[in-house]
Amino acid sequence: MTKEDKIQTLQDFATRQLFDVILPWWQKYMSDEVNGGFLGSRDHLNQPVTGHPKGLILNARILWAFSAAYAYKKDEVYRQTAERAYRYLLSQFKDPDYPGYFWSLNPDGSLHNGKKQTYAQAFVMYGMSEYAAATGSEQALNEALSLFNLIEEMAFDPVRNGYLEAFSREWNDIGDLRLSDIDMNEKKTMNTHLHVIEAYSRLYRLHKDERLKQSIENLLGIFSEHFINNETHHLNLFFDDYWTLKSGDISYGHDIEASWLLQEAAESVENEDYIKKFRTIAIQLAEAVQPALLPEGGLIHENHAEMEKNTNQLEWWAQAEAIVGFLNVFQLTGDEYYLEKSLHLIDYVETYFVDKNNGEWYYRVERSGEPVTSYEKAGFWKCPYHTVRMGLEVLERS
Repeated sequence: MTKEDKIQTLQDFATRQLFDVILPWWQKYMSDEVNGGFLGSRDHLNQPVTGHPKGLILNARILWAFSAAYAYKKDEVYRQTAERAYRYLLSQFKDPDYPGYFWSLNPDGSLHNGKKQTYAQAFVMYGMSEYAAATGSEQALNEALSLFNLIEEMAFDPVRNGYLEAFSREWNDIGDLRLSDIDMNEKKTMNTHLHVIEAYSRLYRLHKDERLKQSIENLLGIFSEHFINNETHHLNLFFDDYWTLKSGDISYGHDIEASWLLQEAAESVENEDYIKKFRTIAIQLAEAVQPALLPEGGLIHENHAEMEKNTNQLEWWAQAEAIVGFLNVFQLTGDEYYLEKSLHLIDYVETYFVDKNNGEWYYRVERSGEPVTSYEKAGFWKCPYHTVRMGLEVLERS
């Protein structure tokens, strides 16, 4: 197969997954026709999960995904879905009494959990920025800028640098800082910083604000100083308030995701020193991820320092990130070895992750390739974000 044939294979995969598998599923199954907005969850058989809360991250990612799809392919149905998410975020998730957006709502739209997670505020900002870019909405742009100012004012640590993890509804201290049950209860995490810089970079490409640029460059410096392990070329994940590292865990999925997102951030602000640095880092992170690739092509997403956990199962999002990450390194180096890694991953995805009977991708599969059906098809974390972004990145890069 020639290089051109390999690239065409990737393009065909991305087109098929985006427009035949992923986006149609979300349009068909996730609108809440009773209470407005979107359902909180559907199981692996596409049945709604009764009583499941509606998560802010899910709704913000739906806004981003369908805005980005509309920007790429001017299909009015994508705009309508994006607008549904946009209106519901503003009318239901936006806190009328304190700045920011609620963490979760009950199925009827009433408040479930009002905490303010920095990660989630950043995703609303990301979705608002994409919606503004796709539709020209000044209101959405102003909302994204307001969230930037809010994160800088309330979550930024002006003494020790970095962004604090979570707050109460009123933006006071909170005991449980975790994004999810599997995370450590620490004040500064790589994951939150990665998606803050992603959101900031998207807004900056739309609106060239000097404060925003300075914040992006500061975040690149934080990654260089704290989050990137210069010995292992993996990411350091959890820190306390004083930047004391609290975990030796490895997240291969985040390593490969960060490899191209950080490079993209450096390129967004046109900082030549950081561009050179983070292009090198992109290659190093991709190299460090390779021991987690199965011979069959899939990517194990994490390893825990004290005991192996989840290493016999693979998650959907890490496959999507690895397809982009290895394609990016191929573009940086011209070495078709990395392009082959992306091709192996798409074969694995279509063989094991795509649900040929019920649509979309499985959340998890066993190392044997069997789907783990106890996980939802859509829910608080299972969103059309990693997959839609992967598809659009492949189409726009190749």
